[in-house]
Amino acid sequence: MGQEKFFEIKSRPLVKALTIATSDSGGGAGLQADLKTFAALGVFGLSVVTAVSAQNSYEVTGLECLSPGLVREQLRAVFSDMGAGAIKIGLIGNAANARVVGEFLRQMSPRPPVIVDPVMVSTSGHVFLEKESIEALMELNPWVSLLTPNIPEAEFLSGLKIKTAEHMEKAGQVIRDKWGLKRVLVKGGHQEGEYSSDLLVEPQGLVWFKSLRVKSQNNHGSGCTLSSAIAAGLAQGLDLGPAIEAAKEFVASAMADSVQVGRGPGPLNHFYKFYSFG
Repeated sequence: MGQEKFFEIKSRPLVKALTIATSDSGGGAGLQADLKTFAALGVFGLSVVTAVSAQNSYEVTGLECLSPGLVREQLRAVFSDMGAGAIKIGLIGNAANARVVGEFLRQMSPRPPVIVDPVMVSTSGHVFLEKESIEALMELNPWVSLLTPNIPEAEFLSGLKIKTAEHMEKAGQVIRDKWGLKRVLVKGGHQEGEYSSDLLVEPQGLVWFKSLRVKSQNNHGSGCTLSSAIAAGLAQGLDLGPAIEAAKEFVASAMADSVQVGRGPGPLNHFYKFYSFG
């Protein structure tokens, strides 16, 4: 690179966020996507690994959960010393680890904002969570600030088919009431149309967040990235609405500069501000 400066060094306040998630050996989703998002947005990322997956761009061939004891020790290690301004929870893996995380959240005081992305099925169709694990995950809800299901996840959690904006509104309200949540963000990325529209269901009512849809098959990890970007915004002091707007803008830009690293859908380029892949 010669004398060219790679990036300008800037001083900024230290803000920390924690991801509780599964490792993706393909590097596009899960723990890796969360940490890349935190780093790209100027947040120091901490991690609690709940499981390790064997996957690439087109298939998942294995998933092994860590022991509940080790998950508990990771949580204790982080919060006995460093703490975090927000927590993002992704794929936990099984019911036992979900209960460990829930018990830890229950005992926390003060408790930072908690964003849960209820990952149930991979893009390639691999089922990550069975019924018992999903129920254990939803037991976290009394301590969750925001749940971010996509359309298939929202259909499962609400028991409703979602084809239209009105269906999204009904499903979001059903999920919030049925599962005892404060706020639900139903993500509309699986819908068709010029705009990608996400719906926030909260006590004050319904709020739509719309942005131009980025047409790209390289969307692996987009849901993980959105929820971790929201967590990063909250950790930095943004209110929820602005955090969602900023997260949607980040995802759209990272997807527009995405890269295909294997034979299947590729990941987002979280560091599009710094470089593009040729």
